[in-house]
Amino acid sequence: MQRTTVSNQLNPDSEASAKAEPRLRAAVRGLGRGLRLRAVQGDWGVVPIIVGLALVWAWFDFQDPHFLTPRNLNNLILQIAVTGTVAIGVVLVLLLGEIDLSAGSVVGLSAAILGVLVVDHHFSWWLATLVMLAAAAAIGAFQGGWSAIVGVPSFVVTLAGLLGLLGLQLHVLGSYGTLNVLDPTILSLTTTYLEPSLGWVAVGLISLLYGLNGLWQRRARRRAGLRLPSPIELWIRVVGLASALAVSVAVLNQWQGVPVAGLILVGLIAVFGFITTKTTFGRHIYAVGGNAEAARRAGIQVTRIRIAVFSLASMLAAAGGLLAVSRGSAASTQTGGGTLLLEAIAAAVIGGTSLFGGRGSVWGALIGALVIGSVSNGLDLTGQPADVKYMVEMAVLLAAVTVDAVSRRGRATAGR
Repeated sequence: MQRTTVSNQLNPDSEASAKAEPRLRAAVRGLGRGLRLRAVQGDWGVVPIIVGLALVWAWFDFQDPHFLTPRNLNNLILQIAVTGTVAIGVVLVLLLGEIDLSAGSVVGLSAAILGVLVVDHHFSWWLATLVMLAAAAAIGAFQGGWSAIVGVPSFVVTLAGLLGLLGLQLHVLGSYGTLNVLDPTILSLTTTYLEPSLGWVAVGLISLLYGLNGLWQRRARRRAGLRLPSPIELWIRVVGLASALAVSVAVLNQWQGVPVAGLILVGLIAVFGFITTKTTFGRHIYAVGGNAEAARRAGIQVTRIRIAVFSLASMLAAAGGLLAVSRGSAASTQTGGGTLLLEAIAAAVIGGTSLFGGRGSVWGALIGALVIGSVSNGLDLTGQPADVKYMVEMAVLLAAVTVDAVSRRGRATAGR
């Protein structure tokens, strides 16, 4: 006994390590306990999505060694910028238990408005962008109001919007068909990359903000008298995020750096992630999506929430239109068409947002966009025809919806 005491006095680092080791084990047990609870409730969070993304990447890298090269990953980020931006708005609408089928047409019409204002009427890029966003907000408010006030299902209202806005897009473009937009500021959104040093600064800032947010949550839980997780759990999460970001930046810096379009997408997701989780408005969105009647009895202005969400979703679709014009250097009748709408909805659902409302995360849109974008990019890289591409995307979407349905059934069973 005496030898142990003397040894600890002579080697205080050993004593500190002995005290830290039980804390680390407790933190790991806490994380494991949380995962087991999610498993029992049928809610695995983003774990299946990340596993699926890893499998998709492994498969396509096996098929073509160019898939995970810095150049192709950089191109992948540019590919998902538009889809991911539109998917954020889709997530907001799905959280209400509604659907917006007009998002693709809003992208196309917004791109047409932007192109005509900049090229024909010589508007500055920022003024044209403001007009485009205002028009999209008005469209979303109209559709949300028609559904919430008149009582027409959002599926029907936005399906009508899909057709009507497509007609407006053709009318705005007129005989042009394709309108080249060569404004340098607009083009720079998808052609500019961060300097390598700035990429590392971004890693530090994002990790710092994530850690500060975790500390703020601990203070909030302490004030509410709730159980506090171990501080080591927070540090494990921070280190994990910082490591993932560091690897990403190191890989992207081997080509041209981190694309600014990717930062725009992550920034939008961070803003709306904060809105949905840290504000009263965000909590009301989840409440309305979980049970609209209960939310109304609790004093929540359900109609206003629905109108506001549809308006925000259309504005995000317009932002996607801006990025589409930047990437294609033009606004055309094809902008916003094709599979964009379906891929945005697929990204939201794959990212874990429930089709039944009240459950999901804006951050899931990023992971979902990565999954659906990786599948599309990999199939293109391996030279697969369009028919195979559509069928594979169908299978991925069906699998995601199935997981959502099974998880919902598991939570219902656990709640009995």
